[in-house]
Amino acid sequence: MKKISILGSTGSIGVNALNVIDHLGDDYIVTALSANKNGKRLIEQAKKYHPASIAIVDKDSAQFVKTELKESGIKIFTGREGLLEMAGRSDLDIMLNGLVGSSGMEPTMKAVKCGVDVALSNKESLVMAGDLITREKKKTGAHIYPIDSEHSAIWQCLSGETMNDVERIILTGSGGPFRTRPLNTFKDVTTVDALNHPNWEMGQKITIDSATMMNKGLEVIEARWLFGLESDKIDIVIHPQSIIHSMVEFKDKSVKAQLGVPDMKIPIQFALTHPHHAPAMWESLDLIKIGSLSFEAPDLKRFPCIDLAYKALKEEGTTSSVLNVANEQSVYRFLKGEIGFMEIPEIIEKACEAHEWISHPSINNLVYLENWTMDFVSTFKSRYI
Repeated sequence: MKKISILGSTGSIGVNALNVIDHLGDDYIVTALSANKNGKRLIEQAKKYHPASIAIVDKDSAQFVKTELKESGIKIFTGREGLLEMAGRSDLDIMLNGLVGSSGMEPTMKAVKCGVDVALSNKESLVMAGDLITREKKKTGAHIYPIDSEHSAIWQCLSGETMNDVERIILTGSGGPFRTRPLNTFKDVTTVDALNHPNWEMGQKITIDSATMMNKGLEVIEARWLFGLESDKIDIVIHPQSIIHSMVEFKDKSVKAQLGVPDMKIPIQFALTHPHHAPAMWESLDLIKIGSLSFEAPDLKRFPCIDLAYKALKEEGTTSSVLNVANEQSVYRFLKGEIGFMEIPEIIEKACEAHEWISHPSINNLVYLENWTMDFVSTFKSRYI
């Protein structure tokens, strides 16, 4: 029986993770849950799973949560400080980090420092602090189990293999909602357009990242830290059907691929049950029904964020952290209607160029740069809005 905490339990990853735990039965005990603002759902989850502690970041929602759970015996943490304190628990077997954006980086570091394994959906953790987290893992022996479908696929393809035999890894991406949209209409893209993903049901931020394909750029950087490969060994291919989740090519030119229906419960369950593939009740892959699979090269004119991510990875140091935060804040401004879709990569590039680069940043450096980048993005004046 394993003790698990779920950060971001009210979001799509967290809800799917709890569905997986329901399916797995008594193999897991939910010891901690966290939410940003969704106090109502967090209360429902707390009453169902009876964790030892919960955290609610939004202080306006905290009093409601405390009132509703005052007789529950559950310890309630509040604010960002409370989330970080709860993330630093060492009495766990695994922490699932389903937080969105740069806010997930410090909780990942806290868990790894405690020697707690992390099932990681928050790719921003490794994009921002891959070097620091990797060094801390070596000290404590903690493991990171990827939940992104692409990285889970690579992880599974590498099982039983030797990294010296790997020629390259190939990350697949659907191409999002704008794979075939005429480039000259991108200036007219609305939030409704960008949130209409053809294959996956995800939160707003990652859905916009899929529309710009920055999600794939961030995955390239994450893959570098998860699997220890340089950028020239990590490729991207567009695969509209989202059935092959990623591939590994070996030096003998053989290729292994991991396939499955586009359902996040599959990589979540594997991260929790590794090295076993536990029985599941969800849909099976029907290749006859699918009929055919197609592939194409990513169009960097259409998706400049991919190129920006590769450049950040090659520069190393703080550039990828600034890229991540600039993207995050630009996406939020786009969702609020403050900037145009095409201005997202423009802001990211300007922030990366303007920041004061540090080769080996500390956590304090990264926190400072996060605030600096947020200020930088907030001052950008849109030409379209």
